[in-house]
Amino acid sequence: MTSLSRLAAGLALALAMSTAAAAAERPDPKIAARVDRILAQTPLIDGHNDLPWEIRIRFASKLEGLDLKADTSKLPSPEEGGLGLMTDIPRMRAGRMGGQFWSVWIPSNITGPAAVQTTIEQIDLVKRLAERYPADLEMAYTADDIVRIHAAGRIASLIGVEGGNQINESLASLRQMYAAGARYMTLTHATNIRWGDSATANPVHGGLTPFGKQVVAEMNRLGMLVDLSHVSEGTMKSALETTKAPVIFSHSGSRAISNHPRNVSDEVLALVAKNHGVVMVNFAPIYVSEARAHWEADRSAEQARYNSPPYGGLYIGQPDKAKAALAAWDAAHPKPPVTLAMVADHIEHVAKVCGSDCVGIGSDFDGIPNTPDGLDGVDKYPALFAELARRGWSDEALGKLAGGNVLRVMRQTEAVGKSLRATTQASAATLADLDGVK
Repeated sequence: MTSLSRLAAGLALALAMSTAAAAAERPDPKIAARVDRILAQTPLIDGHNDLPWEIRIRFASKLEGLDLKADTSKLPSPEEGGLGLMTDIPRMRAGRMGGQFWSVWIPSNITGPAAVQTTIEQIDLVKRLAERYPADLEMAYTADDIVRIHAAGRIASLIGVEGGNQINESLASLRQMYAAGARYMTLTHATNIRWGDSATANPVHGGLTPFGKQVVAEMNRLGMLVDLSHVSEGTMKSALETTKAPVIFSHSGSRAISNHPRNVSDEVLALVAKNHGVVMVNFAPIYVSEARAHWEADRSAEQARYNSPPYGGLYIGQPDKAKAALAAWDAAHPKPPVTLAMVADHIEHVAKVCGSDCVGIGSDFDGIPNTPDGLDGVDKYPALFAELARRGWSDEALGKLAGGNVLRVMRQTEAVGKSLRATTQASAATLADLDGVK
């Protein structure tokens, strides 16, 4: 196929996908009414949104620089070609949101005591957001809080720590983050840590170390959700063998649909079903579509071929030529489209393998560089539910997806914590106490 033919084929496919996405945004009125009724009855809880870090880097954590009551989609981005924000209160209201786990992620190059401090600063930012917009947001710490806040017409704000590196190998730090309001912790982020393997790094531990298992046990005792997004399959299995409470995947997809290590295999989904946990499906295009992931990898390689400072690249020191060459490559290799329907495919596969009690929503909005067509912001959740309704999902199943499953997992985790605290004391162990870990 010639470059021109590839371009024409790509444009035709993109047009077809765009038309389908537009149709999805205009659901049948009866379906729209069904979705509206379901989301009025059950709080729609998103497992992961990275707005707090965006506020930190774009506005130096100064909330007066950002008006969340206004449309944020056109705000300038600090990155060339970057997007505006995907989150604001009017769009959250349009999306019928009932609860949001705000990620208090920090970059992995922030280490040691600075990692703990930066995490606390991000927790503080989330709480200040709720204080600034009390008519719309309210902090939540339990499943019952979420239900109460949703019934009062507000959006429950919850906190998730996105990486075990943020506790600086200290169970005391973990306990204090829980006391400050964090209700889940993702065991790793994009790199391995001293006590667990990440999905996106070469494994060194084969899962969790003894200290890693101790972290999971302490999270169980606290009543804190164990989040297995971002972790390796070995770490997933270690955690599932160790935990006494249901786990969550705050933002992951199905590996059978898109074979990316950030997604969850059918083998692990079967273990999650036995654990009664929940997989909250991610919207990141490179995890939703295997074709898109391959395209992104190919484009990155091509970009490095043209300009790879400081030593190499065909056009090193010639940025205009490098830019023109990449534009020509883009024209000859159209970006594979990713759509709302593809996200629905992931949801359906998780439900098929793991059961309708095992699936939720974890968008990763404001933590991803782009979105599927038809899911460009927090106002678009109803369109996703309408797509599933058209596929035959019942009201009960849609309610479980929206938030029913997450509320159940939270209540079970809270009950496990209460039981364990009645019979055990907080562990005084630190990393230094464990032989062979250092």
